[in-house]
Amino acid sequence: MRISTRAQRIEPFYVMEVAKAAGVLAREVAHTDRPMIFLNIGEPDFTAPPLVQEAAARAVRAGATQYTQATGLDHLRERISGWYKQRFNVDVPARRIVVTAGASAALQLACLALIESGDEILMPDPSYPCNRHFVSAADGKAVLVPTTAEERFQLTAAKVEAAWTDKTRGVLLASPSNPTGTSIAPDELRRIHEVVSQRGGITLIDEIYLGLSYDDAFGQTALAIDDNVISINSFSKYFNMTGWRLGWLVVPEVLVPVVERLAQNLFICASTVSQYAALACFEAESIAEYERRRAEFKARRDWFIPQLNALGLNVPVVPDGAFYAWADCTSVADKLGISGSWDFAFETMKRAHLAVTPGRDFGTAETAKFVRFSTASSMARLQEAVERLRVMIAQ
Repeated sequence: MRISTRAQRIEPFYVMEVAKAAGVLAREVAHTDRPMIFLNIGEPDFTAPPLVQEAAARAVRAGATQYTQATGLDHLRERISGWYKQRFNVDVPARRIVVTAGASAALQLACLALIESGDEILMPDPSYPCNRHFVSAADGKAVLVPTTAEERFQLTAAKVEAAWTDKTRGVLLASPSNPTGTSIAPDELRRIHEVVSQRGGITLIDEIYLGLSYDDAFGQTALAIDDNVISINSFSKYFNMTGWRLGWLVVPEVLVPVVERLAQNLFICASTVSQYAALACFEAESIAEYERRRAEFKARRDWFIPQLNALGLNVPVVPDGAFYAWADCTSVADKLGISGSWDFAFETMKRAHLAVTPGRDFGTAETAKFVRFSTASSMARLQEAVERLRVMIAQ
């Protein structure tokens, strides 16, 4: 059977390959005194809060399970608009919001609407691998621009300007970022958007971790810049609805009918039950619970990062959002007599029964030195993970 060149361009998602290996070992050690601890997947350990679950159940009982319009329930779009106003003091009209089948669908729709074959999109290295594959699936090319700790592992206006060519269509950023948990300073983001706009390009920004910002200096939406910024967001992270597959896209008004037409053909609509459930995300009781959970994620970060540094797993930039630690494992790997983060991850899996993610997925700019830890697990599991690492390193 002939496989399309498009499909062949998509590399394996090594995060999931590691997860599969960890799952096999987890079954083998499940009944021992050291079951597997998973710090490799970026999924909150919290589930949807009570009001959201109750709203889903009511929708099912009421038979509210048929198709919605492709752009999503009007009431949900209005609620999202209200959240931008309440949380960020930014006016985002509901008519510019398109509800999607997760942030993945939002990214796919944006790329298909805006990228022609051969167009190049600048992205930071390191960055989330699936984002560059959305570009590739639209017959574009992701151009990874190496970044440094001094730049918070984010693109700068100067680097965007230097990397821009006749083939460049725009930038795809993430703030806060996966895998680093770092954000772009608002002033720098404005400068990047200015460089892009002057060249007739597009600024796409993945803001799915925006709700999980811990520093007011960074926790601002790019939509405050102007109406031409395109933002991707999700109910998965801050709103703890990963498996519900619900997200949204904010686009300039002129793009709404274009995206709607694509969504009608590719997805029909996002899950109706998930949409009705998500209406309850914005109730005061739910927001209060989300804020309590955000404080818990911050407490985990504040405890875990110093522990990694003390073990020699240096985190060069303290994450200001999300739930990740991007740690240089070079010195520890050398001490253990292994080479690079890929081998370190499998050695940690085998010897400490601890699953972490090697840097291989996230780019090529020194990513072989780094591992990503997820702090989306409970404090007790993080504490046990640190103790196991300590024992492994001391052996």
